Amino acid sequence: MTLDAQPRTETPEPLYSNGLPIPLTPDCFGPLRPTAHHAADPATLRARLRRDGYLYLPGFLDPAGVRRLRGAYFARFPAGYLAGGTAPEDGVFSGTVPPGLPEYGVAGHPAHGFVRSATFARFVDDPRLRTLAETLLGGRAELLPRRILRHYHRGSHRASRAHVDLDYMDRMEHGGPATPAVITLWIPVGDCPGRTGPLVYLEGSHTLTPGEYEPLRDVTDRPGDRRPISHDLAWTARSLGRRWLCTDFAAGDLMVHVPQIIHASLDTTTDAMRLSADVRFVRSGHAPDPRWLRPWSADDGA
Repeated sequence: MTLDAQPRTETPEPLYSNGLPIPLTPDCFGPLRPTAHHAADPATLRARLRRDGYLYLPGFLDPAGVRRLRGAYFARFPAGYLAGGTAPEDGVFSGTVPPGLPEYGVAGHPAHGFVRSATFARFVDDPRLRTLAETLLGGRAELLPRRILRHYHRGSHRASRAHVDLDYMDRMEHGGPATPAVITLWIPVGDCPGRTGPLVYLEGSHTLTPGEYEPLRDVTDRPGDRRPISHDLAWTARSLGRRWLCTDFAAGDLMVHVPQIIHASLDTTTDAMRLSADVRFVRSGHAPDPRWLRPWSADDGA
């Protein structure tokens, strides 16, 4: 997200997460640092991941292949879900959810079947992703079967709360902060600028101890679930004195992050829908959380 593109004589429109505004100001937002992955050697990539807690790799995947995957997914929806005169690859929401469409990600919803499809399996089994994971994890790595497809449309006011991945994978053996046994690869399936609802990362938060952000969990819209840190991203940034890092993602871009970094997502406020895939690799020899050894469903409780 380019803050410099905003008019300096006006207050920029805020961004939103879970329906709450976040001022688009330099104290709340900063840019993700891109990594030139083609030129970087393995030691440099590992060092950057340890230092920043993430790697932002523009153009890592073939944009055309990413767009084909987007089209294959949205083609599964019933008539009336996509805006008239648009192609499935565009993923433009009509503003109306057809009656009878099951809840997102449960059996019967297109996302539930799509993560079990051969089309999706071929995409996430891309050798480039495995090679990158093994480079960063320092040895053989296994792709976890629980691969998540996130899909949000305008008006849903639904977004990922601030969290760390380890709180959702706490039944696995994992390494220390410098050598995580698991990494997440986040793939925007199509262009995903800030107002379409991408992931955002709290700067340097992988260096925090859990005790430093534990008090934030007391202010929550989910009192029965202690895993999210907060649904209020502006309050989280100010409480911890750190900025949310973001960018305008394009089809083909890839994010990698360690399981200790605090991240969240923004609300989708564009007609173009946000679609993304979360895939995780675990270093061979480490026992993964058993809940991640079966295909994802939005109601699986993991």
